[in-house]
Amino acid sequence: MMRLALQLARRGRGRVEPNPLVGAVLCRGRRIVGRGWHGEFGGPHAEINALRMAGGKARGGTLYVTLEPCGHHGKTGPCTEAILAASLQRVVVAMVDPNPLVCGRGIRRLRNAGMEVCTGVCQVEAQRLNRPFVKWITTGRPYVILKWAQTIDGCVESRGKSQWISSAASRGLVHRLRGHVDAVMVGIGTVLQDDPRLTARPKKAADLRRIPRRVILDSDCRLPLTSRLARSARSVPVSVFYRRGSGRAAVLRRKRLESHGVQCLAVAPASEGGLDIRQVLQRLGGMGCTNLLVEGGPKVLGAFFQARLADEAWVFIAPHLYGDAGGRRPVEGIAPGVVAGIRSAEIEQVRRIGKDILLRLRLAAGGAKPMGLK
Repeated sequence: MMRLALQLARRGRGRVEPNPLVGAVLCRGRRIVGRGWHGEFGGPHAEINALRMAGGKARGGTLYVTLEPCGHHGKTGPCTEAILAASLQRVVVAMVDPNPLVCGRGIRRLRNAGMEVCTGVCQVEAQRLNRPFVKWITTGRPYVILKWAQTIDGCVESRGKSQWISSAASRGLVHRLRGHVDAVMVGIGTVLQDDPRLTARPKKAADLRRIPRRVILDSDCRLPLTSRLARSARSVPVSVFYRRGSGRAAVLRRKRLESHGVQCLAVAPASEGGLDIRQVLQRLGGMGCTNLLVEGGPKVLGAFFQARLADEAWVFIAPHLYGDAGGRRPVEGIAPGVVAGIRSAEIEQVRRIGKDILLRLRLAAGGAKPMGLK
């Protein structure tokens, strides 16, 4: 029953953030009388939907829920009170809610009212399901997914020429992934070279769960006003992070970008130059970004590895050889001492996508498990 609740919870991905994914199953004996999931931000919680479906059949039943029921007033009323009013016999919880407003309080409220509560059923699966939420609520930073495509000889471009490496099937999967995250990030180098849109354009409308914010790391506000990003900033949000204390020319460029609807945010410079990535992530987390897809070039990817701020990587390996024509590795700029200190990544999934192979890696340095996407 808890595994079914976990399956239901996944239906809310891309629609409930920054809230967690939650599913619930209500049973009388071995018979399911109610099912529910948190379907959209601000909407009824999974427990409420399951109780509504069950109606009077809920009395004396058992509720299986993937996350501790809330006991406080937020955008909706406390689920604990609805559970008590339904006169259930037992509640089975997969994991405790790490949100300080909830953490343990919902369970105590139910137990203090005399209800039997069992915890820890499928806990590992539930924690994995909500890894982005857990990281965001406990650190204030989004869950970071790095993505790149490379040839089998480890190249990401041919002497600076912009061309597709991965197959159409792989690119379609990336568009689906974009449609599930809060933001997509690249560096200004990628923008100047490729003039990307960075929008989510999946084939199926159902795969567009949310419109991701486009985020550019641009120390000196060099984003061209003629770029596709700047021209579309009023319809799809664009945020440029620039270096605090930049010169007069950068200030003038910033003002022009802002007049075109681009949000410009100043952050401190990193000690080795560029931008302080950790501060960028904190700012994004403060904006409600729970999961971030980084599609930058080797320098941007290297900066995340250098700072040990990435949680997961999607690596698309295409059956091509660049040989001597290839020039760049996927990741650059990592100091030898940092490489020695990063533990090996764990291969979470190996999957064939069209002609390519997708490796999904859990990055031990980031300390988080992968986010699922079917």
